[in-house]
Amino acid sequence: MSSAADTAFSDAEIRALRDIAGTMIPADAKLGVPGADDPAIMADVVKSLGRDLAPVREAVAAIGAKTNGAFASMDVDSREKLLTEYIAGGGAGAVLARVLLGVYYRDDRVLLSLGMEPRAPFPKGHVVEQGDWSLLDPVRKRAPFWRDDRAGGR
Repeated sequence: MSSAADTAFSDAEIRALRDIAGTMIPADAKLGVPGADDPAIMADVVKSLGRDLAPVREAVAAIGAKTNGAFASMDVDSREKLLTEYIAGGGAGAVLARVLLGVYYRDDRVLLSLGMEPRAPFPKGHVVEQGDWSLLDPVRKRAPFWRDDRAGGR
């Protein structure tokens, strides 16, 4: 049975996550966009963790351990380098990046800065620029690599 401590971030974890998020995606006054450490965005991140809670908690703890708890006091270049290397390693770092980017890019202010209408993609949908469909040819030509259970292989 999980306790409340297992399902919610502590204040210290939220502060650390805010420092990480603000380093990954800083505010840009020129473009008029908030950073990922914006209070509304951070509240949405924490509220949206769900199944990603454990790996995000792991990532925050690992980043804290790599810096002996001094991540926020490091210079920006050092923080960015550490995050780039940690996220490139995959695992919890990649989950952390996916969560932060996903929540950031659904914020109305960010969507407006990109010239997008701040709304759900459906039912109206969004126009997607057509690309070069021939790029899929190698995939189409590849032999199937999955088991076909319809052929009685169960």
